Order: sequence, then C-alpha cells, then structure tokens
Amino acid sequence: MSENPVLIRELNVGGRSVIVETGRLAKQAGGAVFVRYGDTVVLVTATMSSGIRTGIDFFPLTVDYEERFYAVGKIPGGFIKREGRPSEKAVLSGRLIDRTIRPLFPKEMRNDVQVIAYILSVDQDHAPEIAAMIGASVALHISEIPLKHPIGGVIVGRIEDKFVINPVLAQAEKSDMHLVVAGTKDAVMMVEAGAREVPESVILEAIAYGHSVVKDIVEFIVEFREEALRMGLAKEKFVPGQIAPDQTLSEVVTRTATERLDEGLRRCAGERLAKQARESCLNEIKDDLLQQFLEDYPEEEATIKNIAGEVEKSLVRRLIAEEGLRIDGRALDEVRSIAVEVGVLPRPHGTGLFTRGQTQILSVVTLGTISEEQILDGLGVEESKRFMHHYNFPPFSTGETRPLRSAGRREIGHGALAERALSPVIPVEEEFPYTIRIVSEALESNGSTSMGSVCGSTLALMDAGVPISAPVAGVAMGLIAEEGKLFVLTDIQGYEDHLGDMDFKVAGTAKGVTALQMDIKIPGITQEVFEQALAQAHEGRAHILGKMLEVISSPRPELSPNAPRIIHTVIDTDKIRDVIGPGGKIIKKIVEETGADIDIEDDGRVFIASVDQEKGNMALQIIESLTKEVKAGEIYNGKVTRIMDFGCFVEIIPGVLGLPGKEGLVHISQLEHHRVNRVEDVVKENDMIPVKVIGYDNQGRLKLSKKEASPLSEGTGYKDDRTQRPRRRRDTTRA
Repeated sequence: MSENPVLIRELNVGGRSVIVETGRLAKQAGGAVFVRYGDTVVLVTATMSSGIRTGIDFFPLTVDYEERFYAVGKIPGGFIKREGRPSEKAVLSGRLIDRTIRPLFPKEMRNDVQVIAYILSVDQDHAPEIAAMIGASVALHISEIPLKHPIGGVIVGRIEDKFVINPVLAQAEKSDMHLVVAGTKDAVMMVEAGAREVPESVILEAIAYGHSVVKDIVEFIVEFREEALRMGLAKEKFVPGQIAPDQTLSEVVTRTATERLDEGLRRCAGERLAKQARESCLNEIKDDLLQQFLEDYPEEEATIKNIAGEVEKSLVRRLIAEEGLRIDGRALDEVRSIAVEVGVLPRPHGTGLFTRGQTQILSVVTLGTISEEQILDGLGVEESKRFMHHYNFPPFSTGETRPLRSAGRREIGHGALAERALSPVIPVEEEFPYTIRIVSEALESNGSTSMGSVCGSTLALMDAGVPISAPVAGVAMGLIAEEGKLFVLTDIQGYEDHLGDMDFKVAGTAKGVTALQMDIKIPGITQEVFEQALAQAHEGRAHILGKMLEVISSPRPELSPNAPRIIHTVIDTDKIRDVIGPGGKIIKKIVEETGADIDIEDDGRVFIASVDQEKGNMALQIIESLTKEVKAGEIYNGKVTRIMDFGCFVEIIPGVLGLPGKEGLVHISQLEHHRVNRVEDVVKENDMIPVKVIGYDNQGRLKLSKKEASPLSEGTGYKDDRTQRPRRRRDTTRA
C-alpha cells in the first residue's frame, strides 16, 4: 500500500460518467470525496464532533451547499465582490440532501454532524446538486458517521412521453417535469417535483423509473466503501451510546401515562378541540405526571418527559391504526373546514385569504413592469425571472414569540415549492407583459402552510385579473406505519406531521400535478403507498378547488384600478437612441411629462406602464412620433410652418418635448395641378394640408407634394398651364 493511497472509481448514470475519488483532498475530514460529472466538479466532506451535545432532544445535523462563482468563471456582483449568504438555489439544493439523509441516522444520535458541498466547477448540462448528493452519500458512508444506509439521487425528466435521467439543458427545456428522486436501495426517501399538469399515473412511473437508477448508484457506493476499507481510506462506524432508563421508572410512568393520555386524547378527538385547547389539555396531563414522579425520581425529569412523549406518540398512532380516530375527530380522508375570501385589501393589486382549519394564509399579488424582474446572481444559466413567490412565517402564527429575522431555509423552501406549483399556469410575457410577485403571509399555522399558500396565491392571482391557465390547489398527506400496516391521512395538521411518518405535499390543477414534495421519517416507502397517497391527494385537491371556485370561478376580466396598465410596442433597434436621447435626456423628459414608467429592451420591445391609461397613451404617442419612419409614397396631414418664395415647409410629424419634428419642402410647382404664381395664394402658415412624400433631395431633405396628395378629379377642368400655351410655329421663311 502506498503512503497516500487514492481510490478513483467510475459510475455510469443515465449514460454518462460520474467519477468518484477519495484520498487526495481534505484528508482531515471524517470523509471527503471529489466528484466529477461532466465538467461539474464538487468536493463533499462529512465530519462529526467528538463529543455529544447535551440538553437537546434532536439530532444536530447541518448540510451546507456552498456555491463558488469561480465555478462558472464569474466575479460576484455587489460592492464586496465575494460570496455572501447562500442563494435560493443553494439553500434548496442543501435541503434536498438534508431531507434525504436525516431519517437515516440513529434516533439517539446527539453528536454534531456537518456535511459541506463545495461547488467548484459547473457544467450546465450536469446538475451539481446531483453530484453533491452522490458525494454526500459516499463521504458519509466511508466516514465513521453512522448513516444506516447509503443513498442515491437522480433527476427524472420526460420528453415526448419518454423518461430521461438527469436531462441536459436542451432536454430540460423540452421536458414537462423536473422530478428529483432520492432513496436507499430498498425505498424512496425523498421526492421533489415541478411539472406541467402531469397525471398522477405518470408521476408514479417516473418515481419508479428514477428509483431503479438510484439502486445502481447505491450498489456502487457500497462497493466503493468496501474497497476504501481495504485501502485504509474508510473508517469503522461509530455507535452512539444509549442510556437505558430505570426499568421500574419506565414501567410505572408508561402505565400511568398511557391511562391518562389515552383518556385525554379521546376527549380531544370527541370534542374536536382546537389546537390551543388540545395542547393545554395534554400539557396539563403531562405536567401532572411530571410532578407526580419527580417526588420519587427528582433527577429524572428529562427521562420522565421522554417516556411520556413516546407514550403520547404511540397512542396517537394506535388510535389511527386501530380505530381510524384522528386527534380532531376527522376521517382519514377528510379535509378540514375551508373558508375563502378575495379582495381583502383595498390598495394591493390582488389578495386572497385562504383558511383551512387553523391554517390561514393571506396572499398578496403585486404587478410590476418587466424591468422589476428579479436578477439572479448564481451559477445557473437563468439570469432573471418575472414570477416570484415569497413566503413569511411570523411567530404569532403559532402563538409564539421570537425575534423576526430574514427568511430562513424553511421560508425559502416553502416559498419555492408554491412558486413551482404555480409557475406552469402563469401566462407568458408575450400575453401578459408584467412582473408578478406574490407574498404569502402565514397568519395561522397548524399544518401545511405551504399548500395553503398555493391556494391563497391562486385566489390572489385571479382577484388581480392575471389570466392564469387554470386554478391550482394543494394538500398535504401524512402516513402512519404501525405493525406492518400503512394508513394515509389527508390534510394533516401540525400534530400529525410531528408524530407521523410522512409529509407528502401535492399541488396541481384539475388536470394534473404541478408540484410535489415528500419528506419521511422512516427508511423509505413503497410504490403502493405512493399510489394511495396520490389518489387520496387528488380527491382532497378536487374538494379544495371546488370550495375556491365557489367564491371566484375565473380571473377577473379587468385588472385592479391600482395596477399599472402596460402598453406594449416594438420599435426599430436603430431608433432606441432616438427615444433615450443623449444621457437619457429624452426618455427622462417623457417620464417627467407623463408619469409613466418606460422600459426599452435591447431587441426594440417597449413597455409603457401607467396607472392612468391616458398618460400611458400619451407616452406611446410621443415614442411613436420619435421613431416613426417617413416612407416615400405615403400621405400625411402636415402643418405649414414657413412660407418661402420657392415653396413652403410642412411639418408632417410634430415635434415633442421641445424637440423639432420632421418637416419637408413642398416646392411651388408641387402645390397645385395648375400654375401657381405666389405660394400665399394657395397656403398660409399654420394651415393643415395633405402632402405626399415623393423622396429626398441630394442633401437628404424631405421632398413633399401637395399636388400628388390631391389627385386631379375628373371634370374639374384644371390643367397644367403649360398644356394650355399655343404651340410656337417654327419660322421657315427667313429673308
């Protein structure tokens, strides 16, 4: 064995090579791998703290996805010129890995674990998030960190009814779905998708197809670890310690807690208590239990709380599995009560208030000009986007107090999911030339505020008069796995999410799925569970859509009076400078005079936005006058500006903003069909006359004709004087 052994192996994923290497870089990390996929290169490390973190009841796992602008040959924007907080794409990519691996660690794990993915080089045809996910799995698997099973992940696209694994950029643009499937060899752990109203049956096929490739990736990782072990590049797994509670204490607390909590849970379900009342009732029972046993076991407060918590979880799950009894008394496939309102706020452009049980979302739409689209400073090819959905989760929504901070990973993730769900129905720019921003405020939270945001935002879009192609609704499904049996729950609330095994969010139209996201807490679920969950979600979604459409059945025919009216026109690219003027002088003057916002694209498209339609039309007329081409053969109504002995000057396009218009000369011979002795006999200054453009002189000045703009009518008797002169005879009799 060499002093510094290096292991390099190659894996085929979707017909392309993935090269995985360890032993050369970052050797002090618990596990470190260098992954190359095309020209995409990612370094992923996994490290665990030597000691446990005390006083916590959760596993402290952190997944960081670090983008580096040098990966695409860019220098960061802004004043500082270095990478700042992670982009939205980086946050979402990190969440993909986190959500997949988190359920695969021992429940008792309290050592800090950190996975860091450095994105070092990006080839747009090879997704860095997939390379990072594979790298994270390998790094964890070769380290001492006790991940139960290695995982793999792929993107599934569909082009002309054929599935494609990890589609390249050109394929992705044609695909009607972008579905990420991640899991172990035996089961799917995480699914996330955006789709263009794809039927549930196709989604199921795509998940199965993606998982078949995931199995191959996992097999490769298992073999990679075995070889790394032989070479001394992998470590023996750490086994987290467990402190068994006192047997007598465990038995007596379990027995007493079961009796009292069972009674309390049944009362909550029978009376359909609200969240706060239920929590108050159950907390009172648990506090009494704690005080009762602390007298005999004063050092075991944490143990008593843990035992009571496990009893509560077990009872809730057993009531569902054995009696079909949910904590709020609903049937397993029953959606909570729904209330819908639109037009809640007077000044914003569109609002929707969606309430489902104790989850309440206020969604607000703002319409802006194209120039207000979001500029994306990241590693992808997309530079901007005109549709944005943002989500806020204030502390009062759960009756809590905490400092208000900028959007965290949860807020970014929920906002992105709702954005993905709504994007397929947003009209294209050519049909609706607006930038659209939606903000969803979670006013109350008791389960699936992200799907509530989808519903509230659909209402707000229709209230704003945005011509969406179809309304979208969403619902969250849960799962209870007990004694080999699986029970799917429709419209889970927060309590069921906390104590259950799955959070499966599905959004879509009546036609098909537009987005889905699955997180689970057990080692994977089967195809049959997916099928049942999607079928049950379809029914729930249809029920919710029906309630929404009872209030507003289609987008309003007119925009809000507070929304800007956007007028769209196209000018010759050579004329852009005429509208902008030196130093932007002219366009600033137009904005000052009309109050309209004006955006001019490099391809000549012009967008004029104004709440006042008349002001918008005024701006349009000014721009048209500045850019209108004068063509030979066309007839204009012009104003006589000057009288000269040899003709008159006529302004055919008026000047604007103190600038000269376009004028040309009507020569005296072009005034009438008969001879004109004095110009003043035919026209005077400020007269409006029709003129025809007959060309340009050798100095590029316009030549106009009044005569040709007014052709000679039959029977008028007018003839050119030259045709009335007697012909001179030639004198042939010279002396």
